[in-house]
Amino acid sequence: MSEAVDVVLVDDHHMFRTGVKASLDAGVRVIGEADTVDEAIRLVRELKPPVVLLDVHLPGGDGGGGAEVIKACTDLLGQTRFLALSVSDASEDVVAVIRAGARGYVTKAIDGTDLSDAVRRVAGGDAVFSPRLAGFVLDAFGAAAGDVAIGDDELDRLSAREREVMRLIARGYSYREVASELFISIKTVETHVSAVLRKLQLSSRHELTRWAAARRLL
Repeated sequence: MSEAVDVVLVDDHHMFRTGVKASLDAGVRVIGEADTVDEAIRLVRELKPPVVLLDVHLPGGDGGGGAEVIKACTDLLGQTRFLALSVSDASEDVVAVIRAGARGYVTKAIDGTDLSDAVRRVAGGDAVFSPRLAGFVLDAFGAAAGDVAIGDDELDRLSAREREVMRLIARGYSYREVASELFISIKTVETHVSAVLRKLQLSSRHELTRWAAARRLL
């Protein structure tokens, strides 16, 4: 079994932090908790965890919330990755923390299994978004129409099913969510994702999201 991913959990509600810790699987270990901007910055700089689960709206600091925490730890972004975990699905909140340097954004509607999976994916270098939030990233970073033309030759490399899987994965769906959406097995999803990455000469889900966003395929 692979080693557990160490996480610092930042949220100003004690009961929510307790619930998150109880719902995470054995592959994720919470090694520290903070409930304000200032405490989060201190703890992250002290522990330098692989992943920080970070609420967007936090008291303290200069009022910048989660984005302020990330900006104060910019020099750690090579070793510590931030995953926003918030009740908010407002575009301005998503864009603010992603611009600051977060590697993903999931809402508090996520269940423990998917959150644990998201933590591992972020630790591994992927970008992770709750379904339907990827459009905000497209608006903010996928630049205007015409930046990158859709290459028919690139899409023609993919089968119809591979295109369906590609779009869902690029939008931030987990393998389990894709399997449920398309009524196929998780193993089949994994096979399709491997084929998509190979055919498009991409190396990760993060690259796939950027590829699809640039071509306005989300």
